Amino acid sequence: MDWNLRPARDLGLTPADRLRSLGREPGLVGLAVNTAWRRAVRAYLRTAHRFRIEGHDNLPRSGPFVMIANHASHLDALALSAALRGPAARRAHALAAGDLFFANSARAALSAYAINALPVWRGRSRRGDLDTMRARLAEDSLAYILFPEGTRSRTGEMAPFQPGLGMLVAGTDIPVVPCWLEGAREAWPAQSRLPRPGRPLTLTIGPPLQFPETRNDRTGWEAVSSRAEAAVRGLAPSRQGGAQTAGGGQKPPKPV
Repeated sequence: MDWNLRPARDLGLTPADRLRSLGREPGLVGLAVNTAWRRAVRAYLRTAHRFRIEGHDNLPRSGPFVMIANHASHLDALALSAALRGPAARRAHALAAGDLFFANSARAALSAYAINALPVWRGRSRRGDLDTMRARLAEDSLAYILFPEGTRSRTGEMAPFQPGLGMLVAGTDIPVVPCWLEGAREAWPAQSRLPRPGRPLTLTIGPPLQFPETRNDRTGWEAVSSRAEAAVRGLAPSRQGGAQTAGGGQKPPKPV
């Protein structure tokens, strides 16, 4: 076996800088906290929101890949991460608004160690930040959880996708997995401080998309976002009559 040893990407950073670093690696403590958090979230979603998953077989078994979905609630990232198992779950990072989830040390610690989020600074992210995330996605076989609308919907209507998704995957074989969350806005609307137990939540997972022939430029990024947006919209209950598997068949919803 050939060993490919390299220093940790966050080597030499202070604890505060490590929390907000795009190169953050979990370590034993981070893995333990994240595992406990994921189990607690699954139990909460299952008992409080009767969480169900349709099309689970469409999820790749390991990274790299990107999960995308409509975005109307703080439950969204938790629901998508709850669908993951094994190495994909341990290597999953939600891309979260830095100005909200990393605004202070307490939030940054929770976001980094429990949710395993990476910060995206709205309005001031640099091209180099996206290049770093693109490189890590492929080289470290990560799974990214991303909401291409850029912010939560206040009405439940899905907004057009932004081109950042294309900057991560255009010209690569990395799968993009479209998902639709039904009931998240009712379970925890953006205007509410706390979730509302009792509202059901369903995650529908569609067949993965790939963009190996798409140019890695503005035109290509917009093409990726347009196709991905259409795939997510196509999973809405009004657009399809059942959970579609990669082979075109239908399967009943799967509990968490």
